[in-house]
Amino acid sequence: MNSLSFLIADNARLLRAVFERRIAQAGLSLTPGEARALLNIAAADGSRQLDIAARMSVEPMTLCAYLDKLQVLGLIERQQCTADRRAKRINLTDSAQEMITALNQEIELILAQATEGLDDRTKEVLVQAMASVHANLQALNSVQQPQPESDESR
Repeated sequence: MNSLSFLIADNARLLRAVFERRIAQAGLSLTPGEARALLNIAAADGSRQLDIAARMSVEPMTLCAYLDKLQVLGLIERQQCTADRRAKRINLTDSAQEMITALNQEIELILAQATEGLDDRTKEVLVQAMASVHANLQALNSVQQPQPESDESR
């Protein structure tokens, strides 16, 4: 099966598996889940814990365990959300940058191996195409689902 949907999904699965194995072997003192959490926090620093969990497609309690470890390592801080006292905003600490740099180096090595044999122009086209697919899927995902008509509105 060589359909686009299969290739996208399978490449995402393989990329995640390679990332998890590489992070587990890198000696960074982070589990792959903690590494993913830290990278997602870096991408959206100051986000609410619930939003980070949704971004990662994990349960809030799973993320909470990752955050506990990242906080013990001094990589993040939890701060009260001014808009919602029940929520916590997650912020990077100054010392997180070194770990994020190390994680990004691992990702760059993985991507270099994954795109081996592709010239620079092909890589650029691939990035542009994937960005377009991403934007289109985000738009589709944010479209309101039509509500069924009630008997009263007929």
